[in-house]
Amino acid sequence: MPRRAGNHPRLTFGLLAVLAVIVAGGAGWATLNRPPPEGEAAAATLPPRPPLVEVEGLPQLKEQLDRWGGAGRFTGGVLVARGDEVLFRQVYGMADREAGAPLELDSRFRLASVSKQFTAAAVLRLHDEGVLSIDDPLCRWIDDCPASWAPVRLRHLLAHTSGIPDLMARPGWGLRRVTPATPEELTEDSTRYSPSFPPGTKVRYSNAGYNLLGVVVERASDQPLHDYLRAAFFEPLGMADTGYDDGLSDVVMGYANLGGPPSPQPNANLSIIFAAGGLYSTLDDLLVWSRALHGGHLLSPESYRQMIADHAPADTPDERGQPRRMWGFGLYEKALGRQVRPDFLDRQIYHTGSWSGFRNLVTYQPDEDVTVIVLSNNFHQREAVLLLSQQGMAEALGRPFPSAVAR
Repeated sequence: MPRRAGNHPRLTFGLLAVLAVIVAGGAGWATLNRPPPEGEAAAATLPPRPPLVEVEGLPQLKEQLDRWGGAGRFTGGVLVARGDEVLFRQVYGMADREAGAPLELDSRFRLASVSKQFTAAAVLRLHDEGVLSIDDPLCRWIDDCPASWAPVRLRHLLAHTSGIPDLMARPGWGLRRVTPATPEELTEDSTRYSPSFPPGTKVRYSNAGYNLLGVVVERASDQPLHDYLRAAFFEPLGMADTGYDDGLSDVVMGYANLGGPPSPQPNANLSIIFAAGGLYSTLDDLLVWSRALHGGHLLSPESYRQMIADHAPADTPDERGQPRRMWGFGLYEKALGRQVRPDFLDRQIYHTGSWSGFRNLVTYQPDEDVTVIVLSNNFHQREAVLLLSQQGMAEALGRPFPSAVAR
């Protein structure tokens, strides 16, 4: 597949756009960096975005991607940064195979469940502002709340410990998957189900729980979730290529390997995961987000600590013979490098995402301040996305370069 770096009409104005973002960013950061409720001074303004150009400073990763990209084994984008320095930025493959349009450095990808950290950050921002508390009963914010939900707190939804069954675990998932729905309709659907275990006693992944958190943000902020995210985070950060995938957002086509050439997956229906997986973004917007979130620009220190803490019960079992992940709020933490060979044990804060033709992984190593973003517009490139993310991380950290996913 051809590899492109952005020599297209949109990039003709790319550097001018970067300058505009830098200028606009100053005013945005002033809003974003207001003192938290505790009265501590906000962190200093982040530096301007680096220019949107190819960077290939990791030779082992470049060799791997040149080989896989040319053979069609990976289609998507990869960015690796240490602090604010971009070490690698490149895209491979097609944004739209039928139209013959290649991916560009600023192509927009569907994030799927990588979106959950944005919803979690919105809840925590409202907590910091005293509008709500993560210890609030869910029923404070939901009309006609079932009696069985009385023990559920917002923190349970954030950590997937509420017991409220996921959309995919319910009867009729096939029809729900393709049927557009409003947040109110999704909430009404969820109220038909009692928690499958006492809240806080187990972990069970739930997109439905994050949709309910989206409704809470809307009630607490008195505006639609995606309007709140835009005003609270995206505009102040200059994330002009991030938003809700409403079908009119210039997101690249997603694909799946169903036999023969990759098959387009145009029917995303993001309405049913509006708060659990409905966002799109780009490599560089996600780097801006990661730097702001982990750098202390978005939340109070205590809320950030809660976001990356382990909220799973102590008796949560290991996963597939390996130490389990830590369940934070919209984020996980574990030594992802255990899943490749040769392995490495650095802790990473991360989340994956997969939906309707896309497969993603965004991970951050806090001890060395390394961010790795891998976005693929092919649903069936799970192992490639995992391996590439860990190859980029390992090379940036100076660890042995992994060659395979652990079996």
